[in-house]
Amino acid sequence: MNFENFIEKIAPLFEETPPSALTAQTHYKELPEWTSLIALSLIVQVFNELGSTITGDDIEASATLGELFERVKKGAE
Repeated sequence: MNFENFIEKIAPLFEETPPSALTAQTHYKELPEWTSLIALSLIVQVFNELGSTITGDDIEASATLGELFERVKKGAE
C-alpha cells in the first residue's frame, strides 16, 4: 500500500475537498467537512478498502494524513 492508494480510498469521505488537495501535510481534522461521523466512516473505510485496523485513538493521535497513513500501514502488518 502506498500513500496515493490510501488517498484514493479515503477521498470520497471528504466530499467538500478535492482529492488533489489531500496531501501528507493535510491537517484533515481541520477540513470543513470533518465530523465524528467522518471519523467513524474513516475507520470503516480503512478496514473495508485497505484491510487495516485503526482506532479512534489513532485518529486522535494523528494530526496529518501522512501521520494517519503511517498508522494505517502499521495496522495492516
